[in-house]
Amino acid sequence: MKRAFVLVSAIAAASIAATAGSATPRSGALHVTKECRDYHGQPGEFCTITSSNVPQIKPGMRVVYLQAATQNGLDSDIVLSRGPGSAAFGHVVLNGTTSRVTFSGGTGAFTGFEADVLVSEAGGVWHWDGTYGFTLPGDD
Repeated sequence: MKRAFVLVSAIAAASIAATAGSATPRSGALHVTKECRDYHGQPGEFCTITSSNVPQIKPGMRVVYLQAATQNGLDSDIVLSRGPGSAAFGHVVLNGTTSRVTFSGGTGAFTGFEADVLVSEAGGVWHWDGTYGFTLPGDD
C-alpha cells in the first residue's frame, strides 16, 4: 500500500511539473515609466525609459516614433531599442478616445514579445500599464 502511495505521488508531482513547464514563464503585468523631453512630435524622435518591472526593458532604452504626430494626436509605429540586434516592434495610438500601445514581436531579447498597455501621463512622466508575454518557438 505504501509503495502505491509513493507511485501515485510521483505521478502527480510529474504531472504538476509538466503543467507548470508548459505555462509561459515570461509573462505578467507590465509597468513602465518614460520621459519625453527629446520628443516633439517628429519622426525619429524618442522618449527614454526611466523605470520598468520587465527585465528586458531597461532604464535608458529609447522608444523611437516612426511617424509624426498630427493635430488629431499620434498614430505611429514605434521601436523599443535595447541596442544592436535587440528591439521590440509596436504601435501607439494617442488621441481623444484611445491611449494604447501594443507590441507584437521583436529581435534578440524581445523575440516573441507581445504587450498591450494603456498610456497615461502625470507631471511630465508617461506611464505604460498593462500586460506582456513572450511566445517562444514551440510554445504552441
